[in-house]
Amino acid sequence: MSSAPASADHLATLLAATGRGDEQAFSQLYQHSSAHLFGLLLRILNRRDWAEEALQDYFLRIWQKAETYAPEKGAALAWLLTVARYRALDLLRVKRPEVSLLDEAEAPAMTFADPAENPEARAIEQDGLGRLSDCMNGLQSEQKRSVLLAYYGGYTHQELAQRLKAPLGTVKSWVRRGLLSLRECLDR
Repeated sequence: MSSAPASADHLATLLAATGRGDEQAFSQLYQHSSAHLFGLLLRILNRRDWAEEALQDYFLRIWQKAETYAPEKGAALAWLLTVARYRALDLLRVKRPEVSLLDEAEAPAMTFADPAENPEARAIEQDGLGRLSDCMNGLQSEQKRSVLLAYYGGYTHQELAQRLKAPLGTVKSWVRRGLLSLRECLDR
């Protein structure tokens, strides 16, 4: 897996070519995005073997579904990350008996750090996700935590309510309002 940064336009071009069956473009898409996608999968699944399985299945799906990417609906990297997230959640549902909720001490740290402080944050910044980090930092703490746990931790609303010790309706509101705030911030 390579972490070679690729511009948003280059990823969109590679996705479009992959959708037309271009194997070389598919290979380049893998080289440019697999490390970031694997990191997301590993963060959600919290097991390397599951993340590897999900990544392999994910790229098979990308090969089959790349033509469905519509650049006018969003950035290529966002589309790739969304598809990866859904694949991870599908895998969690299948393996749910083996998955238990992490207690507070075991939960992976899910923060958006200052890009100057670590290589992961620099990579995120290079991929154009710095704006997302800024927007995430603008959310209320319960919204931010709920969105991160739901989208990067793979928690369902019910699991979030349990973990956060809050009513289900409240948790759903936090996630919804957080996502609406993110959309508004990113559209500016």
